[in-house]
Amino acid sequence: MIDVARIKEHAEIIGADGVHVGTVDHVEGSRIKLTKKDSGEGRHEGHHHFIPLELVADIEGDTVRLSANGDVAVTFEEEQGGKGVH
Repeated sequence: MIDVARIKEHAEIIGADGVHVGTVDHVEGSRIKLTKKDSGEGRHEGHHHFIPLELVADIEGDTVRLSANGDVAVTFEEEQGGKGVH
């Protein structure tokens, strides 16, 4: 189990493949809330998105490494309000 207290604000989140997924705003419950600048485009722009903590494989200083590749992790993102990103 990951020590959630080690996840720092503004830490970079990267997929298992090393691809940038987002930047930590803060941990909220069982999810990592991403900063709005990593919110995507179109109708998703300007909304906070979330990554489930269960996808966190490791924390290395200011980097949160996920167990899924970046393109897969993005499909797990949820907008505030619980709707999945498609």
